[in-house]
Amino acid sequence: MTAASQDPAVPPLRIGTPQSPGATRVMLLGSGELGKEMVIAFQRLGVEVIAVDRYPGAPAHQVAHRWHAVDMTDAAALTELIERERPHLVIPEIEAIATGALAAIEATGATTVIPTARATQLTMDREGIRRLAAEELGVPTSPYAFADTLDEVRSAVESGIGYPCVIKPVMSSSGKGQSVVRSADDLEAAWDYAMAGGRVQHTRVIVEGFVDFDYEITQLTVRACDGDGGTGTYFCAPIGHIQRAGDYVESWQPQPMSDTAAAAARDIAERVTTALGGRGVFGVELFVRGDDVYFSEVSPRPHDTGLVTLATQRLSEFELHARAVLGLPVDVTLRSPGASAVIYGGVDAPGIAFEGIAEALAVPESDLRLFGKPESFVRRRMGVAVAAGPDTDVARERATRAAARVRPVPGPGHD
Repeated sequence: MTAASQDPAVPPLRIGTPQSPGATRVMLLGSGELGKEMVIAFQRLGVEVIAVDRYPGAPAHQVAHRWHAVDMTDAAALTELIERERPHLVIPEIEAIATGALAAIEATGATTVIPTARATQLTMDREGIRRLAAEELGVPTSPYAFADTLDEVRSAVESGIGYPCVIKPVMSSSGKGQSVVRSADDLEAAWDYAMAGGRVQHTRVIVEGFVDFDYEITQLTVRACDGDGGTGTYFCAPIGHIQRAGDYVESWQPQPMSDTAAAAARDIAERVTTALGGRGVFGVELFVRGDDVYFSEVSPRPHDTGLVTLATQRLSEFELHARAVLGLPVDVTLRSPGASAVIYGGVDAPGIAFEGIAEALAVPESDLRLFGKPESFVRRRMGVAVAAGPDTDVARERATRAAARVRPVPGPGHD
């Protein structure tokens, strides 16, 4: 833990009874698999949870006290819903949200946005967070430029970014719209993919120089009460992960690092999260080359690679987030090395079924999370296997073996 910041203290919390006049209410904006785990963590602490997503039947809808399906990029609709439900805390779980509406509501004092409305605005837009990290805080990053047209992309690459480079929409998540470009012949296809992959209608992209890293990590960073009325910063053990097409497919904890690199990772994570403010879990993504560490991105919420913490930590990242935002003490103790491996849909069909569950759970120290998404796609993340072990190599083998044994198949009526 680091020294306390000067953030305003959270007053002593009184948690009411769900679905009663004195309930403590949390509204979750985004109800995917991470949101589902968050709902469960809050409910274990006696909190009433309202889950919101753009479509009905989302994973967190299935476990929340109440749910709504609305277009969260519609400022008027989002404002009306928040005013009607009157949550004490609003927690954005995805990027496709009318963040201006959150800022306006937060300014009235009617609710608290987690971690803050400003942090949500900055991190939803890759331009905002990159300029904060590189230009205001001076943390190391890859070279970058922003572009609004394909010609501006070409100019950015030719004037200094060079090849290979990475092109991403400024507003997207889970690798959507992201491409590694190795020659000028690939630029137009990468531009088209970025335009199709953004979370909202937006023509701006970031063009990044490629960092020749040894590995990449997620440094889960928790801003929570320090016991003295202030906010302290706590660090989970670093999480290593593998991404394909910008989407995580496997993660493990802890990632071995030199003392110098580990200290640099914590320093960068603390500087960025302190600048964002508020409380909760932040997933800080970093590239590591030798002892050098480069900032990539930050999510002001639990991170998909952090699903591994379901198998590794005394408190998962979801339990840490719930405690932190409620002003409760946290514990980042690592109990065991562990790993996670993604289970893809494999088929395009609604209401799929899963076979091989018993075989998967026969793998030592393994567990599954099947998310319950109402529609499957070949490359949609439909579940995850997690496993513990005496070391990360054993845990990774167990997690990937368990995931491989789960077989998504079309449900009844879908041959």
